[in-house]
This record gives sequence, structure tokens and C-alpha cells, in this order.
Amino acid sequence: MEKMVALCRNNDFRRLYARGKSFVSPVVVVYTLKNRTGQVRVGITTSKKIGNAVQRNRSRRVIREAYRGLASRVRPGVDLVFVARGKTPYVKSTDVARHMERQLQAAGVLLPGKEPGQKGAAL
Repeated sequence: MEKMVALCRNNDFRRLYARGKSFVSPVVVVYTLKNRTGQVRVGITTSKKIGNAVQRNRSRRVIREAYRGLASRVRPGVDLVFVARGKTPYVKSTDVARHMERQLQAAGVLLPGKEPGQKGAAL
């Protein structure tokens, strides 16, 4: 499994917020934008509106785990920013993954592949 490349610079986040397309759900907001690096770069943000440090850290962990299951299906050459919402610290990563999968499909960055929960391909 490849290591997840993180977005760290403030101007990268600002560029995604300004020029990227956003996809909203009650659990997480996804911003997407093409990049020229040919790799997937991911950033996760949580504001103080989410709650205290424990809740913000849980939100980041839940989002990271939900993305980990979908990472192999994301088309290369795209930047993603996931923004936690008020419900994020209270839901499980499987629920976040379901919302995230719908949003990434709507964005057109998710490659067709095995659906989560399926054991194998039928012949």
C-alpha cells in the first residue's frame, strides 16, 4: 500500500477552497481539484467548532480511516481536502466512508472497483 501524501502548505489548502469543487454531506465536506504532480495529495481539517481537542483528533482519525479504504480507487493527479463537520466525532468510520464514497463518485475522481462489503468478484 502506498503512503498517503499529505497537503501541508496553507496556500495549497487556500487554492482548493478557492478553485476546487466542494461536495457536502452532514458528516464531511470534500474539496477536489486536479494537480500536476500525478499523485493523490490529501489534507484533513477540523475547526474548533467541532469541539475540544479530543473530538477534533477523533474526527481526523475517523476521516483518515474512512479514506484509507477508498485510497486505492482514487484516480491519480488530484488534490483532496476533507473538512470535518459537527457530526463527525460521533459517527463511525464506516458511515463516513459511505458518505465519502458517494461524494468522490459525484466528483468523478473514484475509479470503478470492488464495492465495500463484497468478498470477491463473481465469475
